[in-house]
Amino acid sequence: MKIAVVGTGYVGLVVGACFAENGNTVVCVDNDAAKVRALEQGRIPIYEPGLEELVTRNRREERLAFTTSLTRAAAASQIVFIAVGTPSGEDGAADLTNVLEVAREIAGALDGYTIIATKSTVPAGTAARLREVVAEATTQPFSIVTNPEFLKQGAAIDDFMRPDRVVIGADDERAARTMRALYAPFTRTGAPIMVMDCASAELSKYAANAMLATRVSFMNEMANVCETFGADVDEVRRVIAADRRIGPAFLFPGVGYGGSCFPKDLRALAGLARRNGSECRILDAVEAVNEAQKSRLVARMKAYFASLQGKTIALWGLAFKPRTDDMREAPSIAIAEGILEAGGRVVAYDPQAIETARKVMDPRVAYADSAYDALRGADALAIVTEWNAFREPDFARMRALLRAPVIFDGRNLFAVEQMRAEGFTYFSVGR
Repeated sequence: MKIAVVGTGYVGLVVGACFAENGNTVVCVDNDAAKVRALEQGRIPIYEPGLEELVTRNRREERLAFTTSLTRAAAASQIVFIAVGTPSGEDGAADLTNVLEVAREIAGALDGYTIIATKSTVPAGTAARLREVVAEATTQPFSIVTNPEFLKQGAAIDDFMRPDRVVIGADDERAARTMRALYAPFTRTGAPIMVMDCASAELSKYAANAMLATRVSFMNEMANVCETFGADVDEVRRVIAADRRIGPAFLFPGVGYGGSCFPKDLRALAGLARRNGSECRILDAVEAVNEAQKSRLVARMKAYFASLQGKTIALWGLAFKPRTDDMREAPSIAIAEGILEAGGRVVAYDPQAIETARKVMDPRVAYADSAYDALRGADALAIVTEWNAFREPDFARMRALLRAPVIFDGRNLFAVEQMRAEGFTYFSVGR
């Protein structure tokens, strides 16, 4: 099929590259000419494992192209995916300005029947608004489809190529049939293609992220309770995870969630519900727990040192999760700010996110060239992101580099007994 993807951010690039990998002819559109030139030269603006190779191969085989001309791309395509940002407004609601502007421009370019599909995360009712906007701007036949993405950063390509499920919101059979055909090669192992009304599809993405965020905050609260009673959250988690009604996913405590999806989508869903007369007290609590969790590691440092004035803390990990360079609402930002506000100094290292971090973190944060360089002369280490490279370090080298063998582990990477045997003063979450 001939496909256009509007937006070359995280979602747009992954979607475009993966559709091209399956033999479709794809053009990705962005209004940032410098970004398009960089992509044409093979420079990828984000870090996602496997994405650069996928883009390079499909550009070479002429299945994937980049352009700034939405008009030409839309006119030549059977399906146009909208994958632009929907940032949170002041009230937490998703800002649909970009989505609606793109829809109007697509409408003006249509040349025959076209499916306009939203990949952007949008609130219930957006498809109806898009249908009105497009109908006002064209006499050409079209369908509006909601096709939410369920991609995990760090594993997005595998998620797209081998999805758990594909969700299609379509209000006419012609569009549903075309979308089923498009996704059929990705679901040969039996993953369901779920076709439903657009409003249900729109809500499904918010509901999924809200549930996952709830599990994270629930386990963080349980970890805090475990600390109160001297219990071990790992043992509690094992019991919970063994229940087939619950399962093990997203039950690991830590320093809170971040990223582009959970915080934004949780606020948007709660705000949408409130504006329509329905309270979301659980979601409000999930967000409150998450924000409080980001400060607990610093509070523990203050309790141990009595004062962080003049102390140097090494941070391992900056991105909100491993296998990405995404710093949006990363817990590391709040942790670094807490240390600096208390008079401490921060030296940070991350395998991928340092350049992104420089743009969003306090300029007083210093950056190291390696994990071990960050430890040199530091009073303690704080582990914030669970990169694989941090899981089996040289503990003897760590002790030699640190001013004192103190670790505040926000991701529970190591066993408590192991760290005692290695000679460290070791603090973790819920243990």
